[in-house]
Amino acid sequence: MSVPQITLNDGVQIPQLGFGVWQVTSDEIVPAVSKALEVGYRHIDTAAGYQNEDGVGKAIAESGIARDELFVTTKLDNPDHKRDDARRGIEKSLSLLGLDHVDLYLIHWPSVIKHGEAYIEAWDAMQEFKAEGLVRSIGVSNFNIEHLDKLNGAVPSVNQIEIHPTFVREDFLAQLRERGIAPESWSPLGNSTEPKDIDHEVIKGIARELGVEPAQVIIRWHLQKGLIVIPKSVTPARIEQNFDVFGFELSDAQVERITALDAGRRMGGDPVTATW
Repeated sequence: MSVPQITLNDGVQIPQLGFGVWQVTSDEIVPAVSKALEVGYRHIDTAAGYQNEDGVGKAIAESGIARDELFVTTKLDNPDHKRDDARRGIEKSLSLLGLDHVDLYLIHWPSVIKHGEAYIEAWDAMQEFKAEGLVRSIGVSNFNIEHLDKLNGAVPSVNQIEIHPTFVREDFLAQLRERGIAPESWSPLGNSTEPKDIDHEVIKGIARELGVEPAQVIIRWHLQKGLIVIPKSVTPARIEQNFDVFGFELSDAQVERITALDAGRRMGGDPVTATW
């Protein structure tokens, strides 16, 4: 099954559907990533802060899939924003992953409460990493406009942010696209707090109309809105199900019904007030 590709502002192509591994434990990580690769995922999203890069690397090595068929994202940890620390951060990530480069490297959080504006220094370092071939593309995660405005040089290719049906962020998405920054959805199913987006009657009703699962409806909504999306699961059947979203489409009316669920309902941290 062919996953659509999105061309980033530096010409690098990223599979629009990826597999996220946030909160996947060391015991779960190898079988989860192995299953994802088996069903057809070729885009894996991890981070130094997830403490599972070694398991991702093991699953990749055991898969036998050619490196040029894979798209691997990892992220710089928050304490590593100083230039020398960032250098050690990318080197450690590559060692744990068993790779000589990653396809996308992100600053995980601006982390202004703990580290001030050191993310600016990290961004300068990441441009060096790209020039050296350690990374193919560089971007950010959880950055607001005020953080983006302070970056020098290259425009980030991606901003990975919280997006789901009750936290749609249309105005912010428009601003990112005006700057040529591709938005990528984390927590795309909105499942971190009750009531879960996946249990909303509108979502469940559309799922019944189409004969699919609510999670598939939400993933399809992200795709049809042009978002890069990285659902996570450790359950083999759900890993398969979350990838099986290319045999149906939402109507324009169904997309709008889901988008109308927006309630400004942030479930994760706020980049301005996050203390990590």
